[in-house]
Amino acid sequence: MAESNDRSLEGLGLADTPALDPLCYPGRPLTFPGLLRGNDLFAITAGDPDVAVGEWMVDVGGGRRVPLDTALAVLGDERMRERIPVLAIGSHASPGQVRQKLRDSGLSTAVPLTPARVHGIRIGFSGHVSPAGYVAASPYTRLGAVVDLVVTWLDARQLKAFDDTEYPEYRRVVFDEQFLVQLGDGAPLFGVHLYVNALGVLACPDGRTPTPLMPQREILTMLCARSPRIADQFGGSPEEFVRRARADPALRAVGTRHIAEEGWLLPQPALDALPDARILGSSA
Repeated sequence: MAESNDRSLEGLGLADTPALDPLCYPGRPLTFPGLLRGNDLFAITAGDPDVAVGEWMVDVGGGRRVPLDTALAVLGDERMRERIPVLAIGSHASPGQVRQKLRDSGLSTAVPLTPARVHGIRIGFSGHVSPAGYVAASPYTRLGAVVDLVVTWLDARQLKAFDDTEYPEYRRVVFDEQFLVQLGDGAPLFGVHLYVNALGVLACPDGRTPTPLMPQREILTMLCARSPRIADQFGGSPEEFVRRARADPALRAVGTRHIAEEGWLLPQPALDALPDARILGSSA
């Protein structure tokens, strides 16, 4: 499949990479099914609910469409039955971030990404300061909630690379019957993995409800306003917060400890009870 400028992440406005530009976190999520490959994104057309995802059609250019499994095989990559569906909670929904993470690991960037509707969770913030300098997203349970997210379909090596950047602050778990995930065609998707924060999610000032996802500048400004200690340690502005956090692992640990000491963490027992997928085996 040839590269095409009109399919480039830059041309599509999907090149946001929070690992390189933390204040753009979580980046721009994909809103349509696509096959990421290098700098390009090839559009996928979903089939009927009874059609396997591997048979969804990929536009490879020149008026040609081929099944997704065929496109992956041409690239020399694993087919869909050999991939794990992992729900993207934060920046993993941004093709630019996925591209960067896999390139940094020296792996193939061929990843199908498919929008999904998820029942039973919402997205807030984790209780730690990440190595990239931002405060990352994390799921929390909410009865009756519905949220539109993205599923990344990772092969075993890609999955390990993601694990290596998420643990120990996160655990990768497998959704059980409490949670419903539906692909864009409405079909339920079972055996979905997701990363949940091992510390808990960030609470609102009332101490009882999770802080909802918001732009990174806003959450960093809020943290500094809520805690003079954090403002003093991290400089008081989003730009300075990110600059200092990226440069100093010890400072990141201090910030994470301050969040816990302030009593801002809310445990998520329903998510904490889900088994760790790495213990079960990556194909659980």
